[in-house]
Amino acid sequence: MKHTKKKSLLIKLFVVGLGLGTLGLFCLMGLFIYIASGLPPVREINSQRVEESTKIYDREGKVLLYEIHGNQKRTVIPFTEIPDSIKQATISIEDSDFYKNPAFDWKGILRAIWVDVTRGGALQGGSTITQQLAKNTFLTPERTIIRKLKELVLAWRLEQYYSKDEILDLYLNRVPYGSNAYGIESASQLYFGKSARDLDLNESAMLAALTKAPTYYSPWGNNLKKLIDRKNAVLERMNELGFITEDQAATAQKKELGIAPQSAAGIRAPHFVIYVQDYLNRKYGSAYVQRAGLRVVTSLDWEMQQMAEDAIKTGVKRNSELYGGKNAALVAMDPKTGQVLALVGSADYFDSENEGNFNVAVQGLRQPGSAFKPFAYMTAFEKGFTPDTLLWDVETEFNTTIDEPEKSYKPANFDETFRGPITMKDALAQSINIPAVKTLYLAGAVNTIRNAEKFGLTTLGDRDRFGLTLVLGGGEVKLIELVNAYGVFAAEGMKNDISPVLKVSDKNGVILEEYTSSAKRVIDPQYPRLINDILSDPDLRAPLFTSNLPLTQVRGYQIALKTGTTNNYVDAWSMGYTPSLVAGIWVGNNHREPLQKKGGSILASIPIWHDFFSKAVKKYEPETFNKPEPISADLPILRGEMPPSEPHNILYYLGRLDDSQFKNWEDGVLEWLKTNVFDASRFAAKGDETSLSGGQINIDIVSPKNGEMINGQIMVAANIKSIAPLDKIYLLFNSVVVDQRIDGLTNEYTYQASVSPSPLNPQNLLEIQVTDKSGLQAKQNLILFH
Repeated sequence: MKHTKKKSLLIKLFVVGLGLGTLGLFCLMGLFIYIASGLPPVREINSQRVEESTKIYDREGKVLLYEIHGNQKRTVIPFTEIPDSIKQATISIEDSDFYKNPAFDWKGILRAIWVDVTRGGALQGGSTITQQLAKNTFLTPERTIIRKLKELVLAWRLEQYYSKDEILDLYLNRVPYGSNAYGIESASQLYFGKSARDLDLNESAMLAALTKAPTYYSPWGNNLKKLIDRKNAVLERMNELGFITEDQAATAQKKELGIAPQSAAGIRAPHFVIYVQDYLNRKYGSAYVQRAGLRVVTSLDWEMQQMAEDAIKTGVKRNSELYGGKNAALVAMDPKTGQVLALVGSADYFDSENEGNFNVAVQGLRQPGSAFKPFAYMTAFEKGFTPDTLLWDVETEFNTTIDEPEKSYKPANFDETFRGPITMKDALAQSINIPAVKTLYLAGAVNTIRNAEKFGLTTLGDRDRFGLTLVLGGGEVKLIELVNAYGVFAAEGMKNDISPVLKVSDKNGVILEEYTSSAKRVIDPQYPRLINDILSDPDLRAPLFTSNLPLTQVRGYQIALKTGTTNNYVDAWSMGYTPSLVAGIWVGNNHREPLQKKGGSILASIPIWHDFFSKAVKKYEPETFNKPEPISADLPILRGEMPPSEPHNILYYLGRLDDSQFKNWEDGVLEWLKTNVFDASRFAAKGDETSLSGGQINIDIVSPKNGEMINGQIMVAANIKSIAPLDKIYLLFNSVVVDQRIDGLTNEYTYQASVSPSPLNPQNLLEIQVTDKSGLQAKQNLILFH
C-alpha cells in the first residue's frame, strides 16, 4: 500500500515537473521569440551606416596629419590587409576557440552567471568575439539578463548569416580601442602613427590587449606597466595556441614599444590642419565632414613642414632670450602653383598660456613694414620710372598743410642717417624709407594698392585709412597672403590662388575635388622681373645686411629677399624666394609687445628664415630669375644722371614745379646740401646708356651660362656688335675689373678670356661693359654660383 502511494506520488511529481518544464520551455521560447522579434536583421550590418572619420594626409598621401571625427574615429580597412598577427592576437586573448565554437560559449556563460549570482551584481563576462560584435553593433552597454539574451540571439543569427572570417573582419573594424578610436586602422594610426598593414607582432599584441578595458590600459595613462604585462600575456597565449614560436614570443616581449606621444598621435602640423578643416567645413558642412570618411590629400610637404617647425622652435627660443619675442609664424609655398608646402601658425599650438592655437599665419593681421615696398616700386616702374631713377634721401616734410603742424609727417630711416641722391634700386634693396615714401607718391597710393590686390592682398580695402605711410607698412596684411603675393613676383606676374588641398575623395574613392591650376597673368612680366633683379642682387643689399649678408644667401641658388620691421619693433618680417620656392617669416608677440634691443628683421627674423630656407630650397634644382628687358629712358634723371651744377629733387626734372610736394622736397635737398657734399661724377651724363644690353650695342654672352656653377678658372666668350667701332671692353667680376680690351677692336668682335678671380662668393656677378667710339655704353651680366 505504501509502495503504491509512493509510486503514485512520484508519478504526480513527474507529471507536474514535466508540465512545469514544458511550460517553462514554452515561456522561454516565447521570451526568445519576443526578444528576437524586436531585434534588427543581422544581414543589415553591412548596409548599416558606419560613421568613418575624415582623414587628412600630406601631399604624398602617406603621412596621416589628423582625423576629423564625431564620437567615433574610424577607418575601415579590408580584411585581407589586416595582418595575421593582429587577427591571431585578438583570437588568442578574446576567444581562443573562435573558429571551433558556435556563436556563444555555454560554459563561459554559466561560469559568468555563477560568479554574478554568488557575488551579486549585474550579469557580465563570458562573451565570444561574435557576442562582442553583436553587443557593440546593435545593443546598448547596459548589463541586464534581457540584454544578455538579446546578445545571444543576435550572436546566433550572425553565425547563421556570416562566415567566421567575415565576423572577425566586422569585429576588428568596429571594436573600440580607446580615445575615440574605433577599428584596428584608427587604433594603429593613433598609438603608432602607422597603418595597421604595417603592425609588427609586438604592436599587434598590445592593441589586442587594449580591447578589454581601453581606458584603464591606455598607454598614455597610469597603467602602462599593466598594459605591458597583459601584452606579454597575449604573446604567451599566442605561443600556447601555436600561432607563434616561443622564440618569437620572447623576442617580441623584449622589444620596445614605440608609442607615439599623445599630442603627436592626435594631430600633426596643427595650424595647417585646422586651416584645412575650416576649408572643408565651409565647403561640405561640418556634420558631413565628421562622418563621411573623406580622404583629403593636402599640399603639405611633410619633410618641409618638419624643417619649418624646427626653425620656428629654435628661433623663438633664441628670440625669447635675446629680444623678448615669444612667437613666430612661417608659410612656404610653391610660386608656380600656389600650393602651401609648410605652415606654422605659432611657436607652439598647445601653449594655451600664450594663445598658441591662434594661427598668426592665416588669421593674424599685422603691419608688414618695409616688406610692402616692392609693390610701390613695381607700380612706379609700371608708370615709366626705372631702377636707376634718382631720388633724394634727405629729411623731408610730406605734410603740405602749412597751418596744421600737428599733421607733420617726417619719416626717418632705420639707421637715422641721410644719404643724399640715391637710385631707386639701391633704395629698395637697402630698405631706405624716405625714397620709398617718395616712390609711393610718384606711383600713387591707389595704383599701388590696386597692384597689391591683384597680387592677392585682400585686407587693404579701406583706402581712406592709408596715406604715404602705406609704403612703410601702414596697412595690415596676412602672412599667408603676403607670401602668395611674393610668389607672384617669383612667377613674373602669374598669380595662383592659395591652394592647401590637392584632392578630396569620399570613402568609396569617388573624387569630389582635385587641384587644377588657377594661374592668371595680373601684370606684364617686365615689372616683376625688375623687382626680382633688384632683390636678388647681393651687392645691392650688402650695405643693409653687412655682416649678416651670408644669412641672405644659399650656395648655388639665386635668392631674392626683402625684410620689414614696423614702428617700435612690434613686427619683424623676412620674405625670400627663388623661382621655385617662396617663404615668409613673421616674428613678434601675440599681444604686440615690442621686441627689445632693436630686435628687428635682420636680427630676429632673418636667422629663422635662413635656417628654414637653406634646407628647404635644396629640394629643388637651382634656377635663376629671368632678366628684364632693356630699359631706355629719355629723361636723364630716370637714367641716374643729374647735372652737378643744378641738383634738384625729381619733381623739378619731371616738370612738376606746381606739385603740392615740390617745395617740401626741394627744401629738403637744399637743406641737406648746406652741410653735405656728394660725388657728382657718380651721376654725370654717360650718353645714351641703357641699363642692359640694348640700343646700338648688342652683347651676347655665350659662355658661361647664367646660373652656372664655377670653381676656379672661368672661360668667358661673348659676341659683341655695334654700329660704331668699339672703343673699350671691360670684364668685371663682383664689380672688380678682371680683364680689359682697348686695342684692335672693330664693330663686330668675338671676345674671349680665361680668368681665375678670387675670392669666389656663393653668388657672383659677372659683367661685360662696352663703350663704342661715339660714347654709347652698354652692359650685360649674369649670375654665377660657387
